[in-house]
Amino acid sequence: MPAQFDLIVFDWDGTLLDSAAAIVHAIQHACEDLGVAPPDDATARSVIGLGLIDALARAVPELPASRHQELAGRYRYHYLARDHELTLFDGVPELLDELRGRGHTLAVATGKSRVGLNRALGHTGLGPMFASTRCADESVSKPAPDMVLELMDELAHVPERTLVIGDTTHDLLMARHAGCEAVAVSYGAHPLHELLDAAPRAHAATVAELTEWLRCHA
Repeated sequence: MPAQFDLIVFDWDGTLLDSAAAIVHAIQHACEDLGVAPPDDATARSVIGLGLIDALARAVPELPASRHQELAGRYRYHYLARDHELTLFDGVPELLDELRGRGHTLAVATGKSRVGLNRALGHTGLGPMFASTRCADESVSKPAPDMVLELMDELAHVPERTLVIGDTTHDLLMARHAGCEAVAVSYGAHPLHELLDAAPRAHAATVAELTEWLRCHA
């Protein structure tokens, strides 16, 4: 079958890298460092995918804005203390290699900072897989469409031939706002019922399921 999508844009945390739990713990430990009541797991997971300051502001709404940078510093401390231990979900390298072999252009749109994404790409060795990437500190963060719009413009692709894959409603809404189709993965940060409320074209519970769907539909 002819390919339906030329450009496939992946989220990073919770979609390619198994990092959602580490992000939750880093948020909670950062709050404890500042003497602030930490959010529960569900609240912390709900903000994954947003830019860091926006995420922390939503996770800890009682914290004054004047202390957001302080909280961000403690978050980075806790996250970076263990980020080298994080691993890709099983099957991710093989999936990306297969997609590239079929002629798809691959990209990343993430709530991570540029420094953070470059560090992760280096640790995982996935950097060469992607034609381009966008981060929350160099573009308007999700769920705004800017990251995907910029990637499509840079790589000369159109919305109807672009697919976004992510584990949060922020990813799915970003795709919708950019006029693109989206596939949700339910093995990351947001629960399936929330993902389905954002009306993705499909959803996958594992990388293996995602791989099979892409073989049939991408």
